[in-house]
Amino acid sequence: MTNNKLAIVVGGGPAPGINSVIGAASIRANLSGIETLGLLDGYSHIMLGDTSKVTQLDIESVSRIHFRGGSILRTARANPTKKPEHIRNTLDGLRKLGVDKLISIGGDDTAFSALTLAKHSEGSLRVVHVPKTIDNDLDLPEGIPTFGYQTARHVGVNIVKDLLVDARTTNRWYFVVAMGRTAGHLALGIGKASGATVTVIPEEFAGRNIRLNQIVDIVAGAIIKRLSYGRSDGVAVLAEGLVEHLDPEELAKFADVERDEHDHIRLAEIDFGDLIKKQVRARLAAFGVSTAIVDKDIGYELRCTDPIPFDMEYTRDLGYCAAKYLLEGGSGAMVTIQNGVFKPKRFDDMVDPKTGKTRVRLVNIETEYYKIARRYMLRLRKDDFDNDDQLRKLASAVGLSVAAFRDEFEHVVKDEAPPLRLGV
Repeated sequence: MTNNKLAIVVGGGPAPGINSVIGAASIRANLSGIETLGLLDGYSHIMLGDTSKVTQLDIESVSRIHFRGGSILRTARANPTKKPEHIRNTLDGLRKLGVDKLISIGGDDTAFSALTLAKHSEGSLRVVHVPKTIDNDLDLPEGIPTFGYQTARHVGVNIVKDLLVDARTTNRWYFVVAMGRTAGHLALGIGKASGATVTVIPEEFAGRNIRLNQIVDIVAGAIIKRLSYGRSDGVAVLAEGLVEHLDPEELAKFADVERDEHDHIRLAEIDFGDLIKKQVRARLAAFGVSTAIVDKDIGYELRCTDPIPFDMEYTRDLGYCAAKYLLEGGSGAMVTIQNGVFKPKRFDDMVDPKTGKTRVRLVNIETEYYKIARRYMLRLRKDDFDNDDQLRKLASAVGLSVAAFRDEFEHVVKDEAPPLRLGV
């Protein structure tokens, strides 16, 4: 069999725009006379030697799928790189299918799988990766989003906007846990755009292990500050990735939690919002403060929603460029579009030499983007502890002396970044 087919595979969690990439890439390949196949359920079947779970992707079947969320090929977190035989099975299976070109759609783990397959194929398989994740944490240039992020943020903002109204109407707090395994892009994007009361992301701890009491006191401090202004309502947005950065002693409490095929903690198994809710309630109760709190995870509502026009257009461009790049002999790169221009990013440039894995893009807390977000949050700040009147007001809200309030809460502002200075 002559190898002259293109295959498309989707890995990791869903993100709005997957179908648009599949559609655009398939149309581009078909118009060039290249038969296009879709691997069903990620690498789940082919890595075990099963080549029957594929579907034909012709123009008729994909021409209008870009409007819809989800993935017509479905997706899975199956990892073909963990065992040598799975790598061999995958490459052998693609050869049996006549495939010599592969478009991989996914996040950092799927990018690593694409990189590994390209390396082990020794040139027989051309591979290109399309960066997909609502976490926005792939190693793209600053300001270039991963596809799906803008739609997820848009939907998340609408949810938080309604919760802010409900919170004020019912005099309660909502603790919203937003997806983002390693980075806090989605939590910060939702919190900043919606005007949430406070947002907490892992990057603000500067790579240190996080103690649970730090998170609890940041949120409890925000509630106290809100109370000092006569308000008993608010919304706190928490990045779920805070769990991954917990001090090992804290993480040991979740020792029985499952890990996925890429050795990540299954964050969905940890009810992080409920944990923080109970801890904050107990912290405030010690001062005689009773607060109504509701925890809510958002993420699954965002992943398979229909893409907004931004992601519809963006992903059609990405899919077209991925197919065109392969058809013109390209390989071993991730698709990026910078200032409207296609620029491949080589796989070799994506690997972190310390870990051997693909780099993860974190929120840069030195930027105005982050510092402005912090300025609009209602949370304890260093200048609260430098202002005697303000400090007395905060201490009074929970019936503490000024000295006692310092002892209890000043630690949360110890590492606060310098104030924002704009050049003139």
